[in-house]
Amino acid sequence: MSRAPLIRAIAAFAVIAASLYVALTMRPTLGLDLRGGTQIVLETRDSPTVKADAETTDRTLEVLRRRVDALGVSEPTLARSGEQRIIVELPGVLDPSKAAEVIGKTAQLTIHPVIAVADANTKPGKGEQVIADEDGSRILVGPARLSGDDVGAAEAGIDPQSGGGWFVTIDFRGKGTREWPKLTGEAACNPSGDPKRRVAIVLDGKVLVSPQVNEDVACNVGLPGNSTQITGSFTAEQARELAVLIEGGSLPVPVVTVEQRTVGPTLGAAAIAASAQAAVIGVALTALFIVITYRLVGLVAAFALACYGLISYAALVALGATLTLPGLAGFVLAIGMAVDANVLVFERAREEYASRSRPGTGSAAAKQAGERREAAAAGGGTRLRQALEKGFRNAWSAVADSNITTLLAAGLLFFLASGPVRGFGVTLSIGVLASMVTAMVITRVIAQWAVNRRAVASRSAITGIAGIGRLRTWLNEHGPDLMRHHVAYLVVAAVVAAAALAGLAVRGLNYGVEFTGGRIVEYSTTQAITADTARELVADAGFPSAVVQTSGKDISVRTGQIGNAEVNRIEASLERGAGQVNKVRDELIGPSMGAELRRNALIALAVALAAQLAYLAFRFRWTFGLAAVLTLAVDASVVVGAFAWLNKPIDGVFLAAMLTVIGYSVNDKVVVFDRVRELWGERRKEPFAAVANTAILQTVPRTVNTGLGAIFILAALAVLGGSSLTDFAVALLIGVIVGTLSSAFVAAPLAIRFEKRNPAPPPQPKLKRAARPREGSGAVV
Repeated sequence: MSRAPLIRAIAAFAVIAASLYVALTMRPTLGLDLRGGTQIVLETRDSPTVKADAETTDRTLEVLRRRVDALGVSEPTLARSGEQRIIVELPGVLDPSKAAEVIGKTAQLTIHPVIAVADANTKPGKGEQVIADEDGSRILVGPARLSGDDVGAAEAGIDPQSGGGWFVTIDFRGKGTREWPKLTGEAACNPSGDPKRRVAIVLDGKVLVSPQVNEDVACNVGLPGNSTQITGSFTAEQARELAVLIEGGSLPVPVVTVEQRTVGPTLGAAAIAASAQAAVIGVALTALFIVITYRLVGLVAAFALACYGLISYAALVALGATLTLPGLAGFVLAIGMAVDANVLVFERAREEYASRSRPGTGSAAAKQAGERREAAAAGGGTRLRQALEKGFRNAWSAVADSNITTLLAAGLLFFLASGPVRGFGVTLSIGVLASMVTAMVITRVIAQWAVNRRAVASRSAITGIAGIGRLRTWLNEHGPDLMRHHVAYLVVAAVVAAAALAGLAVRGLNYGVEFTGGRIVEYSTTQAITADTARELVADAGFPSAVVQTSGKDISVRTGQIGNAEVNRIEASLERGAGQVNKVRDELIGPSMGAELRRNALIALAVALAAQLAYLAFRFRWTFGLAAVLTLAVDASVVVGAFAWLNKPIDGVFLAAMLTVIGYSVNDKVVVFDRVRELWGERRKEPFAAVANTAILQTVPRTVNTGLGAIFILAALAVLGGSSLTDFAVALLIGVIVGTLSSAFVAAPLAIRFEKRNPAPPPQPKLKRAARPREGSGAVV
């Protein structure tokens, strides 16, 4: 007896147990778009003396880390991305203006002697400059005597016993321990109240503080350089911020903000709830559908789907992956795609069972009669078991190829996309791998155990694989010749693609701020106002050209590059007409970042098509690969054109949807071409068009059942996912429908045309494994 079933059973139990343990003991890491907060992407730039490279960016990151830590933000995250980017995530910080002001200070921290109070006639000498002090008065300061490199640490404190208020303690290092006593000693030689008795600490061309040296400090002696205390009428917040800026000192190179995202926690909570509802409803509908269609084995597949969800979630948590909003969508979508492997297996098992049931002639008839007698003696269990086993074996090629092509698309998302869209690539990849484990291991173990039960074997109809289904029965009886009009299908496909792409010329693409640069802010209000009223309020704030949209009590404002102060002005203007205004989303994309994202999107789509072509040409024939990729281009054109006609935004989430459409569509075409290859090897003398037609008819039930499973999930996402996920679900719904139809009516006809010009012979038939001769009787004691 083979040990393979036992090994699979042990592996299945181990995977489920480990996943359950991880799910119960570990918590997922939520992205800022789910828990609320601010993400700021900074880019280092060359200074006159220092080049911005990986080393200087790392040093800059450490300075920023000290500043962020001093802000008191819970669980901040700072990481370098590439050579010149730093990603700063600040959970719970919903007003990014203050955080950006503190962490983004770029100029050198310098300490200067104050020479005099300046007026309009003051002319600074060499190394001197006229700047405003902390009170707004203009002062003349001398050349810098110390820099941020001379400052060791700074800390805010308060003396509760003396009630002296908040102060800032500064510790110096290196040259600062020697230069600070000299600087303060020179200042102490001037009378009290004289501007020359002050010392100015300057950052980013602005005086942070310009304290006067105390009267008890002796002339030319100065304050000790190891530690100095600055007192004044500071509030707690002012003292802490001053300490942060002084201790953070100078950044090695300047930084600019190229991207900024702020999401309110209520939006994240709503997205989680909507995704959870979509998952529950979508999975329930999908499970109900496969149970009705495949009966007992469908029930097994429904249980395997639950295991899939557990395994995927546990893998995300164990890997420490950050779960984002598009990631949630990927998690839910992969549930629908997980059905595909089960459907492939069950349809192949149905075919095998039917083939073993058909009567034959001669020796074949005698052999089948013997098999039927053996099956009857065993209560029908042998034929069921053999059909199911062969179903898993025959479906493996199509399952592996289709999942690999989806993994290619997911990998491209991870390496070429940015932000939350990368999370979608991660969850989709994990979902694909988990679906293979659940279908080929867990479903296999339970289904084989079930069909071996005597009560099941004697009632083969309840298994769901003893009949081929009404759709396949009808197709077998009528056998329509779909490929007879294959040229007409190609003409229709060309017309549909041209009509879709006409939307690009007529309507144009509505690029989101991710691809154009700019700022988009979304508000929720207590009073519903019309779009015209909202536009007037935004125009009153100084932005008449802003794109303003309303939906009930939600207002979306899209502008060019504006700062946080301008956003606050828009918010204040809206409050005058819409009541209380809460900012739920704020995205700022710099022009360089937008151009880079747009370029990466085109590269991702081009590489996705090239990767699919290379893989399909390697696994099948170049004619199949070229036909599939040209069909993918048609599918993509239809989706892009539909978004152009509907004026839907083209953004990072749309990119995720497009690459998923490519992965799903090529998945469908792999199944068709896999069957074409198999049949053509067995029917080498038949015309290729006839073989392709038969392959399409045989794969229609799988295509329909898989498509319906995905549509249930996507429809739930479109209805329940809110504005964040609706466009994503709509793109995928269009892609799934178009991709399903194009597999039969575009990819196969193209392959027929290409094969007419291909001199290569048909593929060789699969070699059947020879049965090993039994040694002895097989009896054991």
